Amino acid sequence: MNENESDLLLRCREGDEASWRELVSRHARKVFGLAYRFTGRVDEAEDLTQEVFIKVYQTLERYDAGVGSFGSWLMAVARNQSIDRYRRCRQEHQRRVEDPEAVDLAPSGDESALRSLEREERVRLVHRGLRALPSELREVLVLFDLQGVPYDEIAETLGIPLGTVKSRINRGRLELAKRLRGRRREYSETSLR
Repeated sequence: MNENESDLLLRCREGDEASWRELVSRHARKVFGLAYRFTGRVDEAEDLTQEVFIKVYQTLERYDAGVGSFGSWLMAVARNQSIDRYRRCRQEHQRRVEDPEAVDLAPSGDESALRSLEREERVRLVHRGLRALPSELREVLVLFDLQGVPYDEIAETLGIPLGTVKSRINRGRLELAKRLRGRRREYSETSLR
């Protein structure tokens, strides 16, 4: 962390609004990029970016410069907020799908609606496959493939060597592919019955 950012953090902790605005402006683009990769929509990414900075402001006292850079800590908070939001949205979506009235209201015979349902099913299969992976493989896959975090930043965030990050990504992809092929076969067999 450079001296200037260290001073900004100190002034932010003392309640200086101008320092907080400067700190936000330095990191907003990177946080927004992560939020956009999670949400896929500009409006939702903007909302999530605001949520992240609110959380950072509320927990600024917890940041310890001896543990790592402020940017890495900020991005860890952003990833956690993004994952929390994703889980909330997924649970809400699941409740809607399980609601019989929602099924009755779904349009029928529309090809785009069918494609949308197929895409959602593929997404569910991938997420189930990810959840079934060991945590050390799932974590690097989510960071790299879903969030687009570079290898070196993953290594720094998780505190593991760069080579370990790369091998876990490779092993995770292979394991996920095996699981998805197995689920695809199960799905095909049950749909033929």
